[in-house]
Amino acid sequence: MSNQRTDNLRQIGRGIAGALLIAVIWELSARGFNLPAYVLPSVSSILVGMVSDARNLFDATVFTAGEAIAGYVIGCAIGMSLAVLVTIIPAARGVVLPLATAINSVPVVAYSPLVLLWFGMGMTSKVVMVAIAVSFTIFLSTIAGLDRVDRKTVDLIRSFGAGQLAIVWRLRLPTALPLIIAGMRVSTVRSVLVAIVTEMLGAYGGLGWVIYQAVLQIDFVKVWAAIIVASTISLVFFGAISFVDRRYVFWR
Repeated sequence: MSNQRTDNLRQIGRGIAGALLIAVIWELSARGFNLPAYVLPSVSSILVGMVSDARNLFDATVFTAGEAIAGYVIGCAIGMSLAVLVTIIPAARGVVLPLATAINSVPVVAYSPLVLLWFGMGMTSKVVMVAIAVSFTIFLSTIAGLDRVDRKTVDLIRSFGAGQLAIVWRLRLPTALPLIIAGMRVSTVRSVLVAIVTEMLGAYGGLGWVIYQAVLQIDFVKVWAAIIVASTISLVFFGAISFVDRRYVFWR
């Protein structure tokens, strides 16, 4: 455990050092080449803007994070439930998998106008969009994990009287969990991204709405401030799922 904790601290330290290096290069480039704000504002000006507009950014962050997390949880539940369903009922795979593939073959943003029309400009439409984006990724990763189980092992457990649900719960899900967690990690970034893009198309608040309004006002410092805050949310979300992975999926 101590070695793992040390490795985690080293990874965090490398990440912080890399971020500071990028910030220094960014600051020197913006000031050294005297770049205008619409091309690349300096890091210091962005930080000043973030402090001066902290309240607005905080409210927008809470709004977007709430949408992303709610949609993420719903999407994970839908994706895993569908994967378990087609595993228990193999005949359903021929219906569910092509339908899910057809839905995902279209960029998620393309559904935004319809979802905004159906569910309005509030949080509900963003939660639905995030759930759509996340559910397919989780569905594929879960079904791939559930199918990894050795057929002989399944037959052995079945010979002791285990039913389909018992096999899924006791054998398939533990085997599939590393792939499920991998899909959940990928979906963290996707959930925040989809929430922000949908907010830019129509919303009453959130980081996407802040970015859209800042572009209209030609305030590119605020645009970058909102982008940095959004990136921070994604990193924290990704880190939280990675922590769960390292902590509880110990049999990897």
